[in-house]
Amino acid sequence: MIDKLSWIAVYPEIILLVMGCVVLLTDLFVTSVLRTATYVLTQATLVVVGLIYALYAQTDQSLYGFGGMVVTDAMGSWLKCFAAFAVAATMVYARPYAAVRGMLRGGELFALSLFSLLGMSIMISGNHLLVIYLGLELLTLSSYALVALRRDDLPATEAAMKYFVLGAMASGFLLYGLSMIYGATGTLELGEVFKAIASRQIHHQVLVFGVVFVVAGLAFKLGVVPFHMWIPDVYQGAPTAITLLIAGAPKLAAFAIVMRLLVEGMLPLAPDWQQMLAILAVASLLIGNVAAIAQTSLKRMLAYSTIAQMGFMLLGLIGGVVQGTALPAANAYSSAMFYVVSYVLTTVATFGVILLLSREGFESDALTDLAGLNQRAPLYAGIMAACMFSLAGIPPLVGFYAKLAVLQALVATGETWHLALAVYAVLMSLIGTFYYLRVVKIMYFDAPETGHSGVVLAPAGARTVLAANAALLLAVGLLPAGLMDICARAIVLMLGS
Repeated sequence: MIDKLSWIAVYPEIILLVMGCVVLLTDLFVTSVLRTATYVLTQATLVVVGLIYALYAQTDQSLYGFGGMVVTDAMGSWLKCFAAFAVAATMVYARPYAAVRGMLRGGELFALSLFSLLGMSIMISGNHLLVIYLGLELLTLSSYALVALRRDDLPATEAAMKYFVLGAMASGFLLYGLSMIYGATGTLELGEVFKAIASRQIHHQVLVFGVVFVVAGLAFKLGVVPFHMWIPDVYQGAPTAITLLIAGAPKLAAFAIVMRLLVEGMLPLAPDWQQMLAILAVASLLIGNVAAIAQTSLKRMLAYSTIAQMGFMLLGLIGGVVQGTALPAANAYSSAMFYVVSYVLTTVATFGVILLLSREGFESDALTDLAGLNQRAPLYAGIMAACMFSLAGIPPLVGFYAKLAVLQALVATGETWHLALAVYAVLMSLIGTFYYLRVVKIMYFDAPETGHSGVVLAPAGARTVLAANAALLLAVGLLPAGLMDICARAIVLMLGS
């Protein structure tokens, strides 16, 4: 018999599941071109669930349910809360874009978005290897369907096929790694995996091979080198609304399963997986930043930017265990959590501008499409400039403090190779600044191309949300202590549970 605490632990996920089905059924009776009823239902669900997650995050206790298979703790609740509001903002920006491209003929966009958030929530709550994998598959299957939502669009269909094939390969890597961990430890529950590894009464070589495959699978989900091949093609080929759904909230879930599997489950193996993450971070910072310079497509440039940004985030995970002690762990992992939240906040605003600039027959995908934007739409140009400055790490925006927090966590360990990594990251960030500032230069100093000089129109609600989103970039950058305290408290509670 399932106890009451188990139902409380997954209460928000039950709401998401039920409302996803309700949205699908309700849409059968909706005749509005903009699917107003299903849109309102979806947004109400996302806001309510996000507030419930925020309420759950206030508790200092970790709540385990279903025999320890799921866990509700402060870290997971905050990540799920941020993911819910990121998806809600995405829906605001995506609705006008999807309406003129025939993507709202049914309620699939809204229902699949709810199911993808449900997959993220299950991943984040997973305290069991199979639960984490089931959540991951729910998210990826929803994402495959969303990318292919425009069935008559050849680039979207091609992107969906690439995403499906490479995603299946990555899932195989992860599942094979999890099976090796199960074979070495004899358990699927993360707490028991930790105890088995700490006891050292296991086959170490089998376990290390398992960690290698797990890290490879996680690297694909994060989109870091050398498992980054899908990112540029899918970002460019998918409809921009779906690109944002993939680029935003799922990064929070990917960070969560890295924390669950590597930190909660395999912290005693930190010397092994930290070296792997260091190699991934170094390669991602180099290839992501250098390749982005050569891009003429805005979405493709942002794809390589994502690779570099995720590489920078991995640096925060490298300094958690130093010379056998986990004393720096709280500082290191909270800086990484702050970084990924800041990245998602900035990315949602960036793609929001692209979506609102797009119109029927015009995707606003090329860098030249932004030429003279300041003359046509000063608000959008200002918001896009703020996003570029934040991604580049220029003060006083949130991206600056996020990078500073990660670098501080690395340098604070006192390790020589960590200091070298910090210097390398700064140099790579300087290279990255070039292509971010190029976007600003195009918007403010280039003359608009013929046919792109009209007034930009967008719904008032979308403009309001976009302005609020951009204001948060500045507010959190000027006053980062609030979000940093949330991340630090969440990580300390997670490490102590």
